[in-house]
Amino acid sequence: MSKDYLNMLGLAFRARKCTLGEELIVREIQKQQAKLVLLASDTGPNTRKKIIDKCSYYNVPYRIVDDRDTISQAMGKSGRVAISILDDGFAKKITSLLDKSIRG
Repeated sequence: MSKDYLNMLGLAFRARKCTLGEELIVREIQKQQAKLVLLASDTGPNTRKKIIDKCSYYNVPYRIVDDRDTISQAMGKSGRVAISILDDGFAKKITSLLDKSIRG
């Protein structure tokens, strides 16, 4: 998986266009404010199911990305397993970088 999206994730976090924490992310999904949700590949099964189910129900796109250490390091926060992106521009760019790394 290309690491380009991690730079964008760091920028989005510094621009305060991200939500961290399971309950806050679920609330953002329900309010239709989350534009993209990123889940760490090593997220626990209960958290993974809860967030994926909410994303599916509310039609919010999500992606399974690197492990929690990698995405946490990109933001400078430890132990992060889920992140919601609140800005359309960041969400589209991160999605395109992730999709490009899958194809390329």
